[in-house]
Amino acid sequence: MPVLTLAQAVSDGLKEAMQKYDNTLIFGEDVGKNGGVFRITAGLQEEFGEDRVFDTPLAESGIIHMSVGLAQEGFMPLPEIQFSGFIVEAMDALIAQLPRQRYRSGGTREAQVTIRAPYGGGVHTPELHSDSLEGMFAQIPGLRVVIPSSAYDAKGLLLASIESKDPVFFLEHLRLYRTVKDEVPEGYYTVPLDKANVVREGSDVTLIGYGLMVPLAVQAAQALAEKGISAEVIDLRTISPVDYETIQASVSKTHRAVVLQEAQRQAGTAGQIMSEIAERNFMDLDAPVARVTAPDTVFPFGMAEELWMPNVDDIVAKATEVVEF
Repeated sequence: MPVLTLAQAVSDGLKEAMQKYDNTLIFGEDVGKNGGVFRITAGLQEEFGEDRVFDTPLAESGIIHMSVGLAQEGFMPLPEIQFSGFIVEAMDALIAQLPRQRYRSGGTREAQVTIRAPYGGGVHTPELHSDSLEGMFAQIPGLRVVIPSSAYDAKGLLLASIESKDPVFFLEHLRLYRTVKDEVPEGYYTVPLDKANVVREGSDVTLIGYGLMVPLAVQAAQALAEKGISAEVIDLRTISPVDYETIQASVSKTHRAVVLQEAQRQAGTAGQIMSEIAERNFMDLDAPVARVTAPDTVFPFGMAEELWMPNVDDIVAKATEVVEF
């Protein structure tokens, strides 16, 4: 079985989808001949032609609104937004159009659109490129938000997203593109949407995260084990809707929970998840539900981002605090 980076797994997933579904279209800024800013779509225009893989103007609003119309005509658009922060130019389509199509039309029109975009910090990008806006997207009813943390999941979740009748915002963390590698099956396979993954089992505290926070949580769990603390790690995979059943079962066992996100404390999905845990597991908890997040400021310039972003030491410290409460 080949070992791929997360970036290679996404590329492989796109290729599998283009081969299986003749009505799939890839378009966005520089995704054709150049293969996108991170070369995710490199070679796809040459293989599938300019009618199915093509460049667009620098106009995110046009990219997503065009996706709305194409989906209504039976296509399965796979638009790429160069960086997720640029989607603010297309919020009308993202909020008022895509998620409402099936309901608005009584099921006669589809919105089978998978929007791909990188997000997240740790790679010293310019301003606006590293913002974590997933909490805002997760509050849009009818829109799925999917975030892989491994290469295996990236390919399988992407193909499952493309199959979904609901529109999906598929977010790929910049720092994970080429820093995570694992075995990825050849051919077409899917990983179920809306289902969290217990990455590591434990008995003393549950660490809940997504994207970059998952490998950091695994590292933190290893460090905690050296201190005699057994941490369970849950990868949400899909942050809208959230698999609360898996979280509830884990917290019922460990009696403690720490929610992790790169986004600012006031942003992301941590607050919502914490409130659900408090409601569902109140009688199970031996300590207040805690969180590890970035501070409530705009994302800093590159020289300061390592100080700003949550890290393994932050997770270890908070988990220890919760266990010793």
